Amino acid sequence: MKQPLIPASESERLQALQRYQILDTASEQAFDDLTSLAAYICGTPIALISLVDANRQWFKSKVGLEASETPRDLAFCAHAICTPDKVLIVPNALEDERFVANPLVTSEPNIRFYMGAPLMTPDDFALGTLCAIDVVPRVLTEEQIIALQALSRQVISQLELRINLINLKNNIIAREEIEKNLRNTNGQLNQTLKKLRQTQAQLIQSEKMSSLGQVVAGVAHEINNPVNFIEANLSHIKSYVKDLVDVLALYQYYYPDANPEIQKQIKTIDLQYLTEDLPKILSSMEMGTERIQKIVLSLRNFSRLDEAEKKSVNIHEGIDNTLLILQHRLKATKKRPEIQIIRDYSNIPLFECYPAQLNQVFMNILSNAIDAIEFCSKPEAGKICIKTQISQTKSLVVRISDNGTGIKDDILKSIFDPFFTTKPVGKGTGLGLSISYQIVVQKHGGTLKYRTTLGQGTEFWIEIPACS
Repeated sequence: MKQPLIPASESERLQALQRYQILDTASEQAFDDLTSLAAYICGTPIALISLVDANRQWFKSKVGLEASETPRDLAFCAHAICTPDKVLIVPNALEDERFVANPLVTSEPNIRFYMGAPLMTPDDFALGTLCAIDVVPRVLTEEQIIALQALSRQVISQLELRINLINLKNNIIAREEIEKNLRNTNGQLNQTLKKLRQTQAQLIQSEKMSSLGQVVAGVAHEINNPVNFIEANLSHIKSYVKDLVDVLALYQYYYPDANPEIQKQIKTIDLQYLTEDLPKILSSMEMGTERIQKIVLSLRNFSRLDEAEKKSVNIHEGIDNTLLILQHRLKATKKRPEIQIIRDYSNIPLFECYPAQLNQVFMNILSNAIDAIEFCSKPEAGKICIKTQISQTKSLVVRISDNGTGIKDDILKSIFDPFFTTKPVGKGTGLGLSISYQIVVQKHGGTLKYRTTLGQGTEFWIEIPACS
């Protein structure tokens, strides 16, 4: 038996074979159709698509043979690839010195006839053959030889199509992976952008509240001094006025017939009305100074510049201080009657929280409630209900509801987004609810939720766990 030669470009040929990723793959109908057609055209019981590897020939498709591979040194196809420019034909293996002693000839499958058309790649490497085999000697016609060559070219076309589909699939997978990575990156960028916007909102609001707090504290201090002076002296003035009125009454009692000029002046100034009204004016001034002192105290409590840490506070005091600051917005206007405030306070003990920031939440939600009522065209009076309670889990719950315009469905998902606002330019920054959400959820570990009905109003409820 003569050993087959090794092609001159064997290394490159093996690389070309590996490039098709075909070895040891499952059967495929397209290749099986070609082997069946080859057996039919050539009239042989056996037809193979044989690929010659480094040490074996492996059958991608087979008709009439059970084996899936044989050693390369026994393969007829190993001889065929050495003459890639022509079909290898062995009419009778027993009469060919190359194959007469080949075990494939002397025993099963007892090959006698062999014809193999080399499988030539576009870059001229012979990968193997499409071969027809018989157990008896025979001769094929020229038409059968040409047909087998044509089928061998179709085998290469199928290999090219197959590898192109694999490459396409890999490209699609790679593209999908890239798109997935892009989506992940885009999601990360969106999260980063959201965090940046939240940080920007926090910085803006913090600076705004810090500046406001400093102004409020400064104004409160400046107002407090003269108000205290007035309040401290009003009691003396009331005493002095009373003494003067008493002395005047004594003069009238003991000298009822006063000088005509004095009588004239008494009538001019309406002395009786003056003596009756002056104490009332002093009482009104006293009430006014008390109200100013309460407002100043509310401003100082609202800003709470010295309370950056948690502190146990009276929650109702914070709400009432906020309402006092907003009192001017609750009064009746030409377009609507006075907004009613309905308090439903439970008996709540001192609660630990960040008071200045929680007051800011009350301010933002109450301001929005007033805006919603002002934008509403309903004839009935505006109402804001504030309900407080301690839940079964010891959490603080504050519900603030209004009978205003409600919130449209298409903007519900955006109301907590930084800088989102439906108010006209200059009327709102879009920071109020976003900052409130961060204060309640992130700062206090609580929840800030809402429910709304268009045209009927909105309710926000704040829940903050105890010892959060």
